Amino acid sequence: MKNMLKDAAILFAITLIAGAVLGFVYDVTKAPIAEQEAKAKSEACREVFADAAAFEALEGSEEEMTAVAAAGGYAKASINEVLTASDASGASLGYVITVTSHEGYGGDIRFSMGIRNDGTLNGISILSISETAGLGMRAEEVLKPQFANKNVAQFTYTKSGAVSDDQIDAISSATITTSAVTNAVNAGLYYFQTELKGGSSNE
Repeated sequence: MKNMLKDAAILFAITLIAGAVLGFVYDVTKAPIAEQEAKAKSEACREVFADAAAFEALEGSEEEMTAVAAAGGYAKASINEVLTASDASGASLGYVITVTSHEGYGGDIRFSMGIRNDGTLNGISILSISETAGLGMRAEEVLKPQFANKNVAQFTYTKSGAVSDDQIDAISSATITTSAVTNAVNAGLYYFQTELKGGSSNE
């Protein structure tokens, strides 16, 4: 019995110390991590809306925005945030929509996309991706450029070579990643078309 109590006390002490160390590490790293995330978000906004002078978050919860996308047939994508993009005079240029695809081969894929008021997609900026090296990780190289400066209702992907603006060339041997990114871009476009186009958002 004494040995059992001793072992229990040792385990309790180890757990207590480990918890304290983890708490300390969290407190130390929390601010730098938040700072890096804010920096990445700012850089993504600038990348997809280079001519914007300011960005401001629109009201609306992630759950509500995601529900809109799901109703449009995009249940495997989340609409995380929507920002208005405006010029130096305060005039609206369009929106930056942050979307997460839950269809990636290696996990979630998150990116921001800039859409002008006329529906033109400036492009996308990938925030996080963990696909297979040499395959899905080529999304930055292969997929990303194909979405720039396109004004279409939605995209499809092809393995035989794109012949129109609404087609995306798939990454060779990485159809899952291609599909995940394409569907998530379409979710963002759908949200724009139903909730934002023409100033129909809750600004």
